[in-house]
Amino acid sequence: MANERAIWTGAISFGLVTIPVRLHTATKSHDIGFHQFDEKTKKRVHNKRVTEGGNREIPYDQIVKGYEIRKGKIVLIEPEELASLSPAKSRSIEIEEFVDIGEIDPLYWDATYFVVPDERAGASKSYALLRAAMDDTGKVGIGRFVMRTKEYLVTIRPLGAGLALETMYYADEIRDLNEVLPAGARKASAPPQQVALAKQLIKSLSATFEPKRYKDTFRDRVMDLIKKKGRGEEIEIEEAAEPAAQVVDLMEALKASLVADKQRAPRRRKRAA
Repeated sequence: MANERAIWTGAISFGLVTIPVRLHTATKSHDIGFHQFDEKTKKRVHNKRVTEGGNREIPYDQIVKGYEIRKGKIVLIEPEELASLSPAKSRSIEIEEFVDIGEIDPLYWDATYFVVPDERAGASKSYALLRAAMDDTGKVGIGRFVMRTKEYLVTIRPLGAGLALETMYYADEIRDLNEVLPAGARKASAPPQQVALAKQLIKSLSATFEPKRYKDTFRDRVMDLIKKKGRGEEIEIEEAAEPAAQVVDLMEALKASLVADKQRAPRRRKRAA
């Protein structure tokens, strides 16, 4: 909605150019929220703040933050001490450099926000200029800004007729894949014949990405269960199917997959139409 309240207002700056903008959330959660209840009384169960090994509830104003340096050695931190270290409040997203978007692995992106021009400040033209220039060059902006006392590393990129901002993880927050990837997988190689069949299968399954084709069917099933139980219907629990046996012959599996896909292709075309 055009009048939706922005979560942050400020400006994008690069070089001597300043573009007043507003940030809006780009996603919304449809997760189903459950509460905890006593099975017998059906009364809500609440968590209480108690000390370890005790049962006396601690008032909120007596709770402080701390960090355990080592076993039994606790350092307590005062709110004022943390506040003195917080980044200075800023109303500017400083673009430090422009990079090719293909150089950024999506692994680095966290949350997405829509960036819109602040039309009250007449920012539409400069906003459109930045979007068009990045779109034509295939570049995206990397910068930092402060929101709610936290400094974020961000990517600003073209998105349709506008801009999107992605908050990013820092490099030291990304785990090394080799920490969990088995040595056998790192050394394994595939025979050319299998690669050729796999590429053929990928080609036969290739399509244009249409997000609306993908639905959260689990959430739909949970909501259906809630509605049925709310109506007092009896619920029959179906046993989960046994997992399929592991396929050993990859060549035969690839060939069978190609045959099965040819049989499914008419149905896919019908759905797409």
